[in-house]
Amino acid sequence: MNTEASTFWQFSLRFYRRPEIPPLCIALQDEQGADVNLLFFILFLSLNSRQLTTEDVQRIDASIRDWRTKVVQPLRTIRRELKTGIPPLDAQHSEALRNAIKREELQAERLQQEALERNFPPNSIGTPAAASVAAQANIAAYSAIIGTLPQSAINTLLQSLAATG
Repeated sequence: MNTEASTFWQFSLRFYRRPEIPPLCIALQDEQGADVNLLFFILFLSLNSRQLTTEDVQRIDASIRDWRTKVVQPLRTIRRELKTGIPPLDAQHSEALRNAIKREELQAERLQQEALERNFPPNSIGTPAAASVAAQANIAAYSAIIGTLPQSAINTLLQSLAATG
């Protein structure tokens, strides 16, 4: 799959450029254990008028769980730890390595997105629904899996999605 031509990847780039989304995503990752790629994917599906059940989201999550836990999360952890340095090297001396890992982390996330889009084309999962209804249902289904997402985060996601759509 050509990621540059991927409608999901293009959506993710547009959505992530909204100023409120990066800090929200970091908070959801760190505080709720959210997989931002999965969250973006269920929002992408809602823009394609697909409403998911909790079981649908569990199936999607299960398909990428190993990649997330064995590749994306370890890269993120290393990148974050290098930001302040790991003795005997300080941050200045490991910055080039940190930047290289950051590029690889982004590539790992792109590969995860490609797998999601390839394995779950929009018309292959969920049921037809209006985009706004689907977005609310999809977030609720994901929230049921990872634990309750803060209502303020849900509101921000829905407002940003409506503005991005």
